[in-house]
Amino acid sequence: MIIAKIEPKADYQLCIFAQDGRVGLFDVSPYLTSEAFIALKGEDNFMKIHNGKYFIEWDCGAD
Repeated sequence: MIIAKIEPKADYQLCIFAQDGRVGLFDVSPYLTSEAFIALKGEDNFMKIHNGKYFIEWDCGAD
């Protein structure tokens, strides 16, 4: 799947749009206890997202 667009939403949700037209909502909140994602607990950090086309990456280094 190639990610066409990502929209960060409230409550640590991501709306993901695939290049083939599929759309889905992904809840990141269950992962916030993991060391790799703990920096995303601040919503400011969560909103700073980058589309890697095959992955999602945040400014803080989480992916």
